[in-house]
Amino acid sequence: MAICLNGLFSKTESAPKKAISAIDKKKELAIKHEAYLYKTHQQELSAAVKAYFDKAIAAGDIVGAGVSIVKQDSIVLTEGFGKRNLNSGEAVDGSTIFRLGSLSKGFAGVLAANLKQEGKLHWNDKVSDFIPGFQFGDKSNTEKITLANILSHTSGTPYHSYTNLIEAGLPLSDIAQRFKEVTPISEPGSMYSYQNAMFALCGEMVQKATGQELKTVLTNRLFNPLGMCSTTMDYNTLAKTENVALPHVHRGRGYKTLPLTNRYFNAIAAGGINASAIDMAKWMRFLMGYNPEIMDRADLKETFTPFIEIKGSRKYYQKWPGHKSSYYAFGWRIHKYLDNGSNSEKTIWHHGGSVNNFRNEIAIYPENELGICVLLNSTSKLAKTVIPDLHKIVNKKYGRQAAQIASNTDKNTNQPL
Repeated sequence: MAICLNGLFSKTESAPKKAISAIDKKKELAIKHEAYLYKTHQQELSAAVKAYFDKAIAAGDIVGAGVSIVKQDSIVLTEGFGKRNLNSGEAVDGSTIFRLGSLSKGFAGVLAANLKQEGKLHWNDKVSDFIPGFQFGDKSNTEKITLANILSHTSGTPYHSYTNLIEAGLPLSDIAQRFKEVTPISEPGSMYSYQNAMFALCGEMVQKATGQELKTVLTNRLFNPLGMCSTTMDYNTLAKTENVALPHVHRGRGYKTLPLTNRYFNAIAAGGINASAIDMAKWMRFLMGYNPEIMDRADLKETFTPFIEIKGSRKYYQKWPGHKSSYYAFGWRIHKYLDNGSNSEKTIWHHGGSVNNFRNEIAIYPENELGICVLLNSTSKLAKTVIPDLHKIVNKKYGRQAAQIASNTDKNTNQPL
């Protein structure tokens, strides 16, 4: 029996120490077991993802892929599959650089939210107040067009207006002046119509608000703080990079290697960023709120707030399992879906990208704290289903892990000390 003197246990007391020791030991064992399960399922996931892409390469569906998967605050996979250059036979790895295309738009949306946090930009800022000479429709219509409209493709411009001028390499300042020649198809904010040229004008607004070029602002506010050291935004740096994926086009029964082009580096916000699977993993971890020192979750959330519905049912993402509806926010598509045929509605933050025969996909499942990014150096039908395919693989592996951990916890809780 323990004897307590002046609030302290005497030397004859030993039962509580033994009890505490037993509790600590069981906790330690539970932690070790959970770590073992995590490592085991990480290895199983890597093997399953490798088998998936090996099959796609063998079938001739893709040439190479850079793949990253993030679960909660952990980067669980950053790997490369296939070849970055068929001519030389060099392999893709997690550090191989790909052109992102319209995945760049997601960076622009987040940057705008970051600047809003500091009061440098606001969603309702008029484009015409930042870009002298900008005119779209009459004066009344022009003054209605805001930063929110160009980031959500709701300015009222016809589908892909002046994308040809972006691809021709014209400066954004020149393209901005030409919108006066375009007839609006809707009131600002009332209709979704996908853009590159109009969207890219947000870069001009950022420069006016900060006094710095968009490249500098992205680097200082996002890329450097996140350690995205290999992410670039110009052709010359990309062309001099050793570990870079080259684009490929399907020819007959095989693929032909193509050169890198300098298109879209005049419209960085719309499609001019280059990155590796490793850097995209860091980006996804940040998007899920695990770098609050850079940007807190509340400010990030504004980027993903639906602004306009994307109607119809013909887009590839509208055919994903359980899909209910799609919207566009600020540089991101937002999908609502029913998980595993249940009545539980969940969300996907998503975007696709295509430039210079690169084809990419990124998706964040916020409720599951899961991020998936796939970078391809060829156009491929695989891109249309790769996100739900990998989501299914991850769920199979990590769903089982969660069940095993829960089972183990229950067993430990019920055991007498």
